[in-house]
Amino acid sequence: MDKVDSPILHSLFAGITLRPQCGKAVYLQLAEAMVTLIQQGRIPAGGRLPGSRELAGILRLNRLTVTKAFQELEMQGWLESHIGRGTFVAVSLPQPKPWALGEGTAERDSLRRAGFELRGAEYLQHGVDPVTTRLHLDDGFPDPSLAPLKELYRAYRAQLDRGDLYGRFGSYGLANGSGRFLDSLTRYLNLTRGLNITERNVLSVRGTVMGLNLVCNGLIQPGDMVVAGIPGWRRAEANFQHAGAQLLGIPVDGGGIQVDALEQLCQATKVRLVYVTPHHHYPTTVSLPMDRRLRLLDLAHRYGFVIFEDDYDFDYHYKHRPILPLASADEAGMVIYCGSFSKTFSPAFRLGYLVASENVIAHLAKVRTLLDRQGDHILERAMAELLDDGTIQRSQRKALSVYRERRDYFCDLLTTELAGQVEFDVPEGGLTVWTRFDRHIDLIQLAAEVRKKGLYISDGMPHRYPTYDAHAIRLGFASSTKDALEESVGILKRAMGLAG
Repeated sequence: MDKVDSPILHSLFAGITLRPQCGKAVYLQLAEAMVTLIQQGRIPAGGRLPGSRELAGILRLNRLTVTKAFQELEMQGWLESHIGRGTFVAVSLPQPKPWALGEGTAERDSLRRAGFELRGAEYLQHGVDPVTTRLHLDDGFPDPSLAPLKELYRAYRAQLDRGDLYGRFGSYGLANGSGRFLDSLTRYLNLTRGLNITERNVLSVRGTVMGLNLVCNGLIQPGDMVVAGIPGWRRAEANFQHAGAQLLGIPVDGGGIQVDALEQLCQATKVRLVYVTPHHHYPTTVSLPMDRRLRLLDLAHRYGFVIFEDDYDFDYHYKHRPILPLASADEAGMVIYCGSFSKTFSPAFRLGYLVASENVIAHLAKVRTLLDRQGDHILERAMAELLDDGTIQRSQRKALSVYRERRDYFCDLLTTELAGQVEFDVPEGGLTVWTRFDRHIDLIQLAAEVRKKGLYISDGMPHRYPTYDAHAIRLGFASSTKDALEESVGILKRAMGLAG
């Protein structure tokens, strides 16, 4: 066995720093430090270690602490103990590359950089831009103070207090979702969305992004053609691209996606899926009129493509009752309808659903088990109670009234305070105003400047494409009070050099 000079060993172990107050047992800290020395090659395989008494003296520790560290490493296979001879690094360990004193620490920091190659992609660069400022004209988030959070808390707690513990907590449930939730959700969707579905047509998911990802995993093959409007939602586009699909864009105008352009595309190539947000197109908020809706359904039937209908804010339409989704008029089984309760509660609340033909739901439920064995059935049953007793419906009606008032107030502020610098159409629904800025205003610089003043706005980059740039951003009004909206517009006004 290799022998390491005693002065060298003394120096190695004397350099170990232990922190008794850090919350981790000292013997485990010592064991980890010794593993690091072995991995770095500073103590070779077969190398003899100081005795427990000697090492305790070097480190000024209780001998029992050192003994426990040795025992821990013997159990893990790092050390071998031989009676009468001492303790050694296990001979069977592979010899690592000796650690060089001159090596840069950054090259050896495995916690910051992995040793293997990462294959990044441009579509992954559009990440989440967290809102951390006091004021926010965000991407269309709801006001959590209007959500029935207390009612949800009571309903969730009630689920934990009831009997049949094994039935509720002792085993896995169905990947589709809690039976109670699916039953309540089915009745709710049939009543509010004009659907005619059963529980077998519904799959519970953790929000729209999960629903998109499941469809990509279950229905999209590499090379498939997927069509989306430009501008669109980058997160959806990223999911399609990550699945290996070829993403094709078609123009969006004041009536949503241009169905004529889609038909021309279908005549030239085989389209697998079309992603749409027909109720309020993301990001422009315009609604797809009935003639385009019917033509879109007809094209799906004729050309055999799937329609993924993302109905992210169905409940918030101000001019009249919400337009029923495409899924309500789908007689050929071509639509996968997706919604969530994030706008009723908050983006932090992850509970949504997919609606489709029974065989599609059965297939996607199987795919779901590869990613997530099941959803939160306790939360789902709590939500079922709020659907059944009308809490959700009452909360949405209250929020709709408040959001309409905030929309009108915010649009008046934009018109009077930012006159000549912005253009917009008062949205018929949704929680944002698609606002076009004068071209001389640098949106990236503006976003950075107002953030220093405590206001968040988008810099517009997610809405720019090689073939499209309206120089516009979404300014969300729903999550702010009137006072906050007035203060926010004031900050914008000063940053744009309009203040008197």
